[in-house]
Amino acid sequence: MNSHINSINHALKSIKSNILADFIHIDNKRIITSTNNIASLSDLQKIKKCIKNSLLNDGDQVSFPRLPQLKSYLKIVGILFLNGQLNICILPEDIKKILKNNHIFNDIILASRPRVIKVSPKSNMAIIWIDIWDTQNGSKAKTIIN
Repeated sequence: MNSHINSINHALKSIKSNILADFIHIDNKRIITSTNNIASLSDLQKIKKCIKNSLLNDGDQVSFPRLPQLKSYLKIVGILFLNGQLNICILPEDIKKILKNNHIFNDIILASRPRVIKVSPKSNMAIIWIDIWDTQNGSKAKTIIN
């Protein structure tokens, strides 16, 4: 594994990066590399290129490098559970459409499907729970709502 770390570090030095790789783990599902500091986009691209060239027989296996992320959640209250005219329950797909079409949520990346929970059996109110990915270092993330 030291030869892989040395190869990555040599590639990073070639772009005059201050980042150094100090650990690499390879298994069937992923390749994890830790560095001495937060990597920039150009650092991540260089690491990806190095891994594709030296570690894998099939370079297409590396989809894209990314920084670790944290999950947070949004809780939305005061939403009607049933549409009064149509008597239809609000669905997670409805919430996704609302989020996608509202500028307030432009930088939100969903970490899972929204959850709609009825407040009580006799109530017509719902609570919406939305898990989101936090962005790194205050950078803006692109909206990815499928």
